[in-house]
Amino acid sequence: MTNPSRPIIIAHRGASGYLPEHTLAAKALAHAMGADFLEQDVVLSRDGTAVVLHDIYLEPTTDVRDVFPGRQREDGHYYAIDFTLEELRHLRLHERSTRNASGEVRAVYPTRFPLQSGSCGIPTLSEEIKFIAGLDRSRGRKTGLYVELKAPNWHAKQGYDIGKVILQVLAETGYGQRVEQVYLQCFDDKALRYLRHTLKTPLPLIQLIAENSWGEDSEVDYNFLRTDQGLKEIANYADGIGPWLMQIYQGKTDDGQAILSELVSNALGHGLQVHPYTFRADELPRGISNFDELLDIFINQAKITGLFTDFPDLATTFLRQ
Repeated sequence: MTNPSRPIIIAHRGASGYLPEHTLAAKALAHAMGADFLEQDVVLSRDGTAVVLHDIYLEPTTDVRDVFPGRQREDGHYYAIDFTLEELRHLRLHERSTRNASGEVRAVYPTRFPLQSGSCGIPTLSEEIKFIAGLDRSRGRKTGLYVELKAPNWHAKQGYDIGKVILQVLAETGYGQRVEQVYLQCFDDKALRYLRHTLKTPLPLIQLIAENSWGEDSEVDYNFLRTDQGLKEIANYADGIGPWLMQIYQGKTDDGQAILSELVSNALGHGLQVHPYTFRADELPRGISNFDELLDIFINQAKITGLFTDFPDLATTFLRQ
């Protein structure tokens, strides 16, 4: 599934360090930069179409407030699932933003692409897969898909089976059996068990690991999943883990040596791949002086088998060197 001589490079939401995340432009750039896999976060529209978007709501990365004023729920969010695909076609994607209490909108990463509505819309999962397949053909490559089921429990409460929809799209585009070219990932262990044991997908599954304090999934104890017993259980339904990089890197000793947890070695001992997230040149952990140092610690010391990065060109260059 992976080249044992080096870790795989996964373009996190595309080349999102340079272009707005999950645009086809960001995926094309990541493809040209040599990423092994391109990530697709997936949510559903009101008519049940799988679309590529990181959040279940729209306002952080689209102009939905301007195009559909007043369509937010009581909590203030504009949920993708409240809009048909035809309505979503009217939205333009922009750099990730946040809004403070006074209503001021700011870019989450100020040095990246300017915060403005662009020319790119929200792609469906089917459209993006066909786009990547076209690039593979024209460039003579074989790039992988790395698909995340976003908030499966939340979708289920809205009456949608996001896992079944995603597998159907993969089957229709010819990727449903490509075990060397597709990963499926999720923060919800029950969703992964459902994919493996009920829907019987042969595709490799990755258990994403958050911090309990994030509230990613209140029914999952991520502290337990990081224990040896938790990893042993994961190995019964998944092929690897996707931990937050700070669950591996613990800081440095007084003489400057990296302090690493046992998570990677323990996971590898259970036959699990390890693909931590997210490696950003403009958001380095404390004590790390540059991006190459960060990569060196994780690749040459921690011995990870893959990594998610907003800057796939920097990671591929490091591996070549």
